[in-house]
Amino acid sequence: MATFDQELDAKGLNCPLPILRAKKSIAQMASGQVLHIEATDPGSVKDFEAFAKQTGNALQESREENGTFHFLIQKA
Repeated sequence: MATFDQELDAKGLNCPLPILRAKKSIAQMASGQVLHIEATDPGSVKDFEAFAKQTGNALQESREENGTFHFLIQKA
């Protein structure tokens, strides 16, 4: 399992809440730190890909495990 600095539980939330919460968390982090997000909304896969592109933050990992989606985003 990859290392991360902060964790966000967005399980049970639907678009756009996981992205909005992630945006808020990342804003409080230092550059280079990694946020681990857990979400259950299947739409979050495309959402976080787009979010990373738009914000310049690096989407280091995007995987699905037992119906839960895991994302690692490194702050630019």
